[in-house]
Amino acid sequence: MTHEPTDPAGDARASVVIVDDHGIFRSGLRATLGATIDVLGEASTVEEAESVIRATGPDVVLLDVHLPGGRGGGGAEVILRCVAFGARSRFLALSVSDAAEDVVAVIRAGARGYVTKTISGPDITAAVHRVASGDAVFSPRLAGFVLDAFGTAAVAVDDELDRLSARELEVMRLIARGYTYRETAKELFISIKTVETHVSAVLRKLQLSSRHELTRWASERRLL
Repeated sequence: MTHEPTDPAGDARASVVIVDDHGIFRSGLRATLGATIDVLGEASTVEEAESVIRATGPDVVLLDVHLPGGRGGGGAEVILRCVAFGARSRFLALSVSDAAEDVVAVIRAGARGYVTKTISGPDITAAVHRVASGDAVFSPRLAGFVLDAFGTAAVAVDDELDRLSARELEVMRLIARGYTYRETAKELFISIKTVETHVSAVLRKLQLSSRHELTRWASERRLL
């Protein structure tokens, strides 16, 4: 877990989608991001976000926490929808809110970081690069909320999840939530046989013996 970085990651490029329901803020953020960031699209609602992310496949999604649309789940719902369809993007929450419940909700959904809108242009550019490369990035004060909510187990969970491929992670989340193999196959547009193969790999990598143990493992780590 890292704090807000101050230097971009070399000359590497990263692509983003900006999700925020305020058009003026989106325009300002687009203008503020450094030359190494390619903005692929924007969205203002849960539904628009899912559509744009599905269409463009950005490296990072800059995501506001409170968004209209969907089932009222805001940024966390966007992440869960994208995980369900197999998005490989990483999510960085960027919000005016510094409330603990907002931070914990999006991190639990799968965000790789959370910074407030007081962040500077160079720092948000650097944060995008850090998240694109796999780091977790938090404003210093907000990191404490994550540690309070998840404890040192958060680091261990990251290590365990890093053993899984993107597709194995998608399958794991659905199976752990109680989806059948057939339902998982339909949700991810893959065959039942492929689901079975992925489940076997997940159980082996996590050293579990059954899908019931997998559900308990995911529940204990607040991944459901």
